[in-house]
Amino acid sequence: MDTSLLATIVLIGGFFLLMMIRVPITFALLISTLGSALISGTNLSVMVNQMVQGANNFSLLAIPFFILMGEIMAEGGMSEKIVDLANLAVGRFRGGLAYVNVMDSMFFGGISGSAVADVSSLGSIVIPMMKKQGYKPEFAVGLTVVTACQGVLIPPSHNMVIYALAAGGGVTVGNMLIAGLLPGVMLGTGLMILCFFLANHYHFPKGEAGAYKGRGWSIILNAIAPMMIFVIIMGGVAAGVFTATESSAIACVYTFIITYFLFRSAKLRNFGHVLRRSLKTLAIVMTLIATAKAFAYMMTDLRIPAQITAALLAVTHNKIMLLLLINVLLLVLGCFMDMAPLIMIMTPILLPVVTSPAIGMHPVHFGVMLIFNLAVGLCTPPVGSALYVGCAVGKTSLEETSKAMLPMYAAMVAVLMLVTFVPAISLWLPGLL
Repeated sequence: MDTSLLATIVLIGGFFLLMMIRVPITFALLISTLGSALISGTNLSVMVNQMVQGANNFSLLAIPFFILMGEIMAEGGMSEKIVDLANLAVGRFRGGLAYVNVMDSMFFGGISGSAVADVSSLGSIVIPMMKKQGYKPEFAVGLTVVTACQGVLIPPSHNMVIYALAAGGGVTVGNMLIAGLLPGVMLGTGLMILCFFLANHYHFPKGEAGAYKGRGWSIILNAIAPMMIFVIIMGGVAAGVFTATESSAIACVYTFIITYFLFRSAKLRNFGHVLRRSLKTLAIVMTLIATAKAFAYMMTDLRIPAQITAALLAVTHNKIMLLLLINVLLLVLGCFMDMAPLIMIMTPILLPVVTSPAIGMHPVHFGVMLIFNLAVGLCTPPVGSALYVGCAVGKTSLEETSKAMLPMYAAMVAVLMLVTFVPAISLWLPGLL
């Protein structure tokens, strides 16, 4: 057997085999990469160098700040202020808590930048509220999980940082952060439209019109401070005052000040626990990035991206069919793998395909489409991390919750198709700025 073919089989086949026997994904990437390198004769020092280069990137400094910022907000209970603001705005309507669920994820997603953070912090507040008002537990959990996916699109999102790194020098972190804003808002709008029809069909309960009587201005003022984090990140990057990395650091310091000194909603003596949780999450993300970088290098060395490009173009040269095939591929992969390694692995494979003359897609547009697809994977079994967290928080079964989410999946895919085939949705804001 040809050495190159055997190395390819070990790299790809070995990776999926290790995944099937439940080897942690970092080790699956590392073992399959080292095995392939040994067979192909690639110097192992090159692999080590690739891993170091994968983690040694200035843009990646934004990730620990975003993670720490989300942990500080969760510790300080900032999600309660966001829920109150959303409830004040739309809680009075029929199905009001369903709208609140969508809106608070839209607000909080623009602050935490993490779907799992949204589900764990907001879900612990909104899911019991929805259950108490008479919503089915599976619907409450499902809606919380799906709406949390806005967090990986609406800035700040550390997944946008990872994509900018994987795509090379042609894509800036700032452009990616800004590009995800409109698709994230569109996802929230689509889910609110779905909730409107479901509310009338299933006669969802109405909210209490006077629940916040006399407290309106107090709720708004309390929510302004957390919402300013979004303004700092987006405003600073858009105005060119500072880079995405600098904005993440400034926003992190600001979050620390408002949590521990303005609202005093968390105790400084517990800050060590916040740092430990942040470090644990960061260690997972950075080791995934490092090993995925070496894996991607081996794929490039074995010319796997070029072969996949040729195979896809051999199937069809029709732009619409190619984009549909890529979407289906990403949706399927997202059901079985976490987002960060998929971004690092699939970007060097698919970016040459979508930027080829047959499709002519802008790299920023593709990045948003890629992350949107993988966001759907966060809430689909069998590996959807946000789905598992939601079921744990809401104490529901995976099977019943997934069944209740079927209309929500349809809404997500509908918005995904708009993002895929209407480039202006992703490129309009970066073009303006």
